[in-house]
Amino acid sequence: MIKKHEIYKKDKWNMMTVEVQGRYIVLREISDQWGEETHTFMSRPALMQWAETRFPKEEYEDNMDEWRRVMAAFKGV
Repeated sequence: MIKKHEIYKKDKWNMMTVEVQGRYIVLREISDQWGEETHTFMSRPALMQWAETRFPKEEYEDNMDEWRRVMAAFKGV
């Protein structure tokens, strides 16, 4: 069974979804600048480590609510 989570979505070109496929976690990141990137993780800690480097807290100092929302969505996977 595949369980799908939507992490964030700004429009149809800037979004991130996570699918839990058995023991694999597949993250699809779609952006208008880079196209689609797919990352596969073997564990939730590996996903969280990637999320913390992809969304550094320092870049969201002006908008901490958005950073907290994104990190909460990753923790909910």
